Amino acid sequence: MRRYFEFIKAYWYFFLLGPVCMILEACGEFILPYMSANIINIGAANRDIPYMMENGLYMAVISLFMLLFGVAGAYFAIQGASRLAADIRLETFKKIQRFSFANVDDFSTGSLITRITNDVSQVQNITQTLLRGLFRSPVMIVGAIVMSFALEPQIGWLIFAILPVLAGMIAMIMIVSAPRYQKMQEQIDSLNTNVKETVTNQKVIKSFVREEYETDRFRKVNQDLAKKSVHALKMTILMQPLSALMIHLATILVVWFAGRQIMVGKMEVGTLTALITYLTQILTALNFLANIILQGTRAAASHKRIQEVFVAEVDLTDENARNKEKKITKGSVRFEKVSFRYHKNQREQVLKEIDFTIHPGELVGIIGSSGSGKTTLVSLIPRLYDAGEGNVFVDGCNVKDLSLAHLRDSVAMVLQKNTLFSGTIEENLRWGKEDATKKEMMEACRIAKADRFIRELPDGFETELEQGGSNLSGGQRQRLCIARALLKHPKILILDDSTSAVDTATDSAIRKEFREKLPGVTKIIIAQRINSVIDADQIIVIDEGRITGIGKHDDLIASCREYQEIYDSQKDRKEA
Repeated sequence: MRRYFEFIKAYWYFFLLGPVCMILEACGEFILPYMSANIINIGAANRDIPYMMENGLYMAVISLFMLLFGVAGAYFAIQGASRLAADIRLETFKKIQRFSFANVDDFSTGSLITRITNDVSQVQNITQTLLRGLFRSPVMIVGAIVMSFALEPQIGWLIFAILPVLAGMIAMIMIVSAPRYQKMQEQIDSLNTNVKETVTNQKVIKSFVREEYETDRFRKVNQDLAKKSVHALKMTILMQPLSALMIHLATILVVWFAGRQIMVGKMEVGTLTALITYLTQILTALNFLANIILQGTRAAASHKRIQEVFVAEVDLTDENARNKEKKITKGSVRFEKVSFRYHKNQREQVLKEIDFTIHPGELVGIIGSSGSGKTTLVSLIPRLYDAGEGNVFVDGCNVKDLSLAHLRDSVAMVLQKNTLFSGTIEENLRWGKEDATKKEMMEACRIAKADRFIRELPDGFETELEQGGSNLSGGQRQRLCIARALLKHPKILILDDSTSAVDTATDSAIRKEFREKLPGVTKIIIAQRINSVIDADQIIVIDEGRITGIGKHDDLIASCREYQEIYDSQKDRKEA
């Protein structure tokens, strides 16, 4: 909660003025019945029209001020709650941006989406409700009780005696509701995860004609959410009728007792009217406080989930780095007895005893079967993960001792899954270099062999890309991603099977451009096709997380069984 107070400080005036306005509005609530009672008891009883007109005018003025204070209080409450929620949402997003892949895996993507949207909205709603009612309702209750005692002490004690009963009912509802709201929020996580998977993988779903299956799967998750929502809100549903019952019972008691007083001339009708109004105000205010507590119970579950993001320990930082100012100038890479597993309690290691050296400017190929650990291996270079055992060195310095910003700025990585964003081609390319000129973009596209198809597009660089670049072919997306990486002017360029969707001639042309135009850049190419790495300075063969061979193509053909098997299988397919 201390973090929330830091946000609130920036908008303290909203959090001060909102409650003040609502308190001033509440003051009018318990003044008006008293004046109304006087009009009936004095003005009407004595047929004193001037008295009635004068007090009626005062009531109209007070009502006008109540309206103004009520509107102002609501405005300040909305402003304060919305700005607080925006800051919480931003800080949560910034924290998520610092997460390592392992942190994201701990929460799941769907859960993080729920926390930054639905959970923050719950905090916003309770903040707005608190600013409008937390101070107003107690003032109304205290004011109405005091005025009740001032008008008729015996009735005041009767009204006061009802309060513990309703308070006990509220406490019971809160205790039962709290765990139910937590389960409801967790089910929203499941729903968001399901929707994300379905929307992201539409092509796969359609190609396998699995629309009906996915609809059934979503229906089940959706029904589970509905059941948990109803289960959580059952107590809230009970709140309204129970409160109404209490109000009616209390009103009957007051009318019965006051009626006897009126019959014997000990109480006037105006006083009874005011007492019933005060009773209604007290129970309405209590009901509002009960709703605050119920809403707060749900918000507390959301707050807890947001705090889990805030307090999550980011397992990959450069806080203890000893060479933060060092920049990568050469691009050499060395792995020294590196082993890695994704989870600490995972028995099987993904990488085992990895040892190799890449010299500046070399073109290195990495090849191996699917699941052998190739992508994991290169992910350790820019510290997308940290080695569990052993060390990774770049330019002779342990990557853990380098600034993450400097390290990742010097490494350009084109992943297997080509990620493009909605916007123009130019906007996507500027991810590589924000202030890149058209000449620089065209040169990068020329090296990546993307210039030709861009020129053929009606709008060229201004062509709008749909989500994920779905209006381009797989090969076009790959070449754009390579061009974007080249615009970083990296010292280390990593291509993770990033030319798999282009033809062999284009693949060969891209590698030729790398040789001629990027002589000082260390180039690491993960490939399934041996032709993509056949002319590499060295080829690293990985099998089940271990290096089984390092050398040039001819050396590996002669000495590495795994490489020979891959070569023979691809040669047989080509001949067939």
